[in-house]
Amino acid sequence: MHELALACSIVETAEEAAEGRRVARVTLVIGRLSGVMTEAIRFCFGEVSRGTALDAATLDIVEPEGRARCNTCGAEFETPDLLTTCRCGSLELTRLAGQELTIKSIEVLETA
Repeated sequence: MHELALACSIVETAEEAAEGRRVARVTLVIGRLSGVMTEAIRFCFGEVSRGTALDAATLDIVEPEGRARCNTCGAEFETPDLLTTCRCGSLELTRLAGQELTIKSIEVLETA
């Protein structure tokens, strides 16, 4: 399950960015074509964040739809999966969205 390794990396990165402060919220962008199971990320995040600066932090996940541009006719369209073809029949596509996996934001609590 690579989601466990991803969750560990997310927690580690957020802890480094927080510089010793408590983290209240982490927002991720996980594209629907990324191959990452968001529910597994949620579960793993809760487990690996215990006892860290992210303990009890909220995890928000934004899941953009897949989008592509046809390199043949120039049409832009939604791609619900990686096997979608353009309506012109072309398979030569440039992926515009849906494969990303990024930490969009980390909200930290100020120390008293």
